[in-house]
Amino acid sequence: MKTIVSQLAVGSTVNPIQGAGSNLESNVTTILSNIIAVLGVACVVVMIIGGVQYMTSTGDASKVEKGKKTILYGLIGLIVAALAFVIVNFVIGTILGNNMSNSCGEGTHWDATTKTCVAD
Repeated sequence: MKTIVSQLAVGSTVNPIQGAGSNLESNVTTILSNIIAVLGVACVVVMIIGGVQYMTSTGDASKVEKGKKTILYGLIGLIVAALAFVIVNFVIGTILGNNMSNSCGEGTHWDATTKTCVAD
């Protein structure tokens, strides 16, 4: 805490999520990954609730159908959350990865056409 206060006092920027020096790509990826993970857990909970509904239906056709639909909707939600995770990581890696996180080192720069580090 003392370092954050001292850095703020001299006017440098501090990212409170991960500290000084973090980049936008890792912050966005972390936040979105955590949100998608929570959604995935929620989908699993929905599937468990559907399973309990199915098992406690005592042969009532409408309760059996309701339990099956709940399990199906939870599975669909889990698939959507998994696809969202893949898509978000791909898009962030494509958009931000080429512009912000490709540090080629001293005397080189990132060439977007060849997608490699080239000497200056």
